[in-house]
Formats: sequence, C-alpha cells, structure tokens
Amino acid sequence: MHVYCTSVTEQFAVAAVTGPLARKLLAELTSDIDLDSATFPFMSFKDGTVAGIPARVYRISFTGELSYEINVQPSYAMALWRALMAAGEKYGITPYGTEAMHVLRAEKGFIIVGQETDGTVTPHDLGMGWIVSKQKKDFLGKRSLTRPDTARPDRKQLVGLLTDNPSEVIPEGGQIVAELKDKPPMAMLGHVTSSYYSPNCGRSIALALVKNGRNRLGETVHVPLEDRTIRATIAEPRFFDPEGKRLDG
Repeated sequence: MHVYCTSVTEQFAVAAVTGPLARKLLAELTSDIDLDSATFPFMSFKDGTVAGIPARVYRISFTGELSYEINVQPSYAMALWRALMAAGEKYGITPYGTEAMHVLRAEKGFIIVGQETDGTVTPHDLGMGWIVSKQKKDFLGKRSLTRPDTARPDRKQLVGLLTDNPSEVIPEGGQIVAELKDKPPMAMLGHVTSSYYSPNCGRSIALALVKNGRNRLGETVHVPLEDRTIRATIAEPRFFDPEGKRLDG
C-alpha cells in the first residue's frame, strides 16, 4: 500500500458562511450552484462561482448551524470577503473568531483532533463508529480496531460533563475521579478535554474522556483542584440542538 498524500490546504483561502440565513445570503451571490437541501445535502460539495469568483463550496459545519465553506484561490480572498460582508450587511452579518467557534462546536460535541484525541483514541471511543466502513474487506488501521485492547468495552470514551454549579467552568485537563479521598493517590477515571461557558445553554459545558464513559451516564464524578473540588454529572456529549435540526437552517 504505497500511498502518497500532497496537502493543498495552503493553496486555498476559505470563508465559512454559517447561520440560519447562510443559504439565503449565498443564493444572492451565485447563479450556478443549486443550494436546495435535496440537491446539495450536508457533507457534499459543488463547484461554481460565488460573487463571480471560481469556487468550490462545501456544505459542512463546525458550528452545528447551516454552513457553507467557500474555497477560492488566495488572490480572490479579499474580493470574496468584501462581497460576503456587503451582501450580508442587511442580515446583520458579523465575523466570528476561533474562540466562538470552539464554544459552538463543543455545544454539539464536535471534536478537535489533538484535543479530544491522542494516538490511543479510536473512532469508537468517540461514538463515531459510523465513520468506519463496514463494507470494505480491509483498510489501513482495520487490524488495530480489532485488537482486544482496542475493542474492550471499558476504554476511555467521549462524554459530556455538567457541573453542579452551572456558572463554574472546569479547567481543561482536570483529572476526573469517582471517589474522593483526603489525599492522593486517587483512582483516575479520565480527564477534561474541552471546557467552556455556553451562552446558548446558559451554563458551563465540558467534554471529557472517561473510562467506560457511555455506561456511566448520569453518574456523579469529581474534579479535584488545588483549592476546591468540582462536582459534575456525566451526560451525553451533545448539549445544544441534539437532534441536529439547525444543520438544515
């Protein structure tokens, strides 16, 4: 299996148009891309023009909202940006940064590779077994997924955490224990991978990798810190719009 990959990421500039009015806005700037959900479903892409600029448009989302990621050659990036901002002014369009994006994606339980994952985490640990093909006889990594240690049910799995005090945000990296003791050592269940205050949920939310996590939903755990201990309940790692209805606008 001699496979060679060439990254072309740096050869494109990308503008993500996201929110319930994303389709309406983009429709004003393209005449050759059909944006109807039936012909342009989630997780697909189309080539065409946006504001007269040759573009490849992906209907994907890292915010949980209806989104289109518009890819153009870098020399067209500023022209695309100005066209989007001008057309979107009447809709109250506003730029958003990575901090806002991180909160939005965590509300939906979307992972960041290298934050919710490391070299030991599998798609099944993340509740993403659907991404692994069940039709292919073989693929790179298949053997690793069937090893006894990789397939055991009590591995660390992605879960959500809801603190008893909704205004208290758990520090990322905090160690999770089931039973508190007066002093270490304490048996560690896992750790907090992402933690934010969510304006949409009106409370703090966190993602964590916890041993046998999916079978611990509803359990109370503790995160001992230097000056206090935070109590939290293990929950599903989807805190806002769990049915995913907002992806269609």
